[in-house]
Amino acid sequence: MGSAGSRGVVVVGSINEDVVLRLGRRIRPGETVTAERVERLPGGKGANQAAAAAAAGAQVAMLGAVGDDPAGARMIEDLRRRSVNTEWVRTVDGVSTGTAYVTVTSDGENTIVLDPGANRFVDAAAVEAAWSTLPPASVLLSLLEIPLAGVVTAVRLATETGMRPVVTLAPAQPVPGEVLCGLDPLLVNEHEAAFLLGAGDLGGDVVGAARELLRLGPRSAVVTAGAAGAAVADGAAARLLPAVRVAEVVDTTGAGDAFAGALAAALSRRGDLDAAVAAGLRAGAEAVQRAGAR
Repeated sequence: MGSAGSRGVVVVGSINEDVVLRLGRRIRPGETVTAERVERLPGGKGANQAAAAAAAGAQVAMLGAVGDDPAGARMIEDLRRRSVNTEWVRTVDGVSTGTAYVTVTSDGENTIVLDPGANRFVDAAAVEAAWSTLPPASVLLSLLEIPLAGVVTAVRLATETGMRPVVTLAPAQPVPGEVLCGLDPLLVNEHEAAFLLGAGDLGGDVVGAARELLRLGPRSAVVTAGAAGAAVADGAAARLLPAVRVAEVVDTTGAGDAFAGALAAALSRRGDLDAAVAAGLRAGAEAVQRAGAR
């Protein structure tokens, strides 16, 4: 896959269906309750980020997997409707599409149980097999809802072919140095930054955390901090970019994915990192004013 003159984004990541159960109150241990409403929505951090990058104007190709079930067909159709190229989304026979079971109570609290399903098949072999056939792109966007070996391979191949690798460390888990080295940027929230740094809490110092993350090997690091904005660190300095003020926060689900997708789209247009983070902050602000993850 050539990338020198291209402005596309390749997303190597997860595709889920979100099964959202709306409950009147939290469930006690051993209790059976009836949901007030059940919704089936497109989800998965990889697919969410791909949709956000496409909405921000990038040419986006998704490398992922779904099961041979109705949910898989719905997820592919939704991505296509959002102008994401799904030619490299594999349908795996005899396997269910990844599913997130989300309970949301009236006080806004939620719990999530994730069944990876077909996402388990976005492994090193799948990435290797597909890579040479992917369309030209300048940015790789990936995350940790697929096998770690798949992410490692994608980052390696992106680096070898001149792409800019961007990885969201979500969900937080130990990662080898070969993944972190060369990321531009490493993208984390405050909790994920604390996990990487072995700290219980950042104490509000997201700028210092971004600076410390560079010691782990990435070329740049971005730490998102909700209403406080986002901290950026690279070879030049570490600084805080302010969040965009919104009148009302409706739903924070998917705001981080909107941020990541818009950031990747801006980087694919050869924008500088601060401008890309600002674009991500604007997208995140739009996302929190609407219901749903996408």
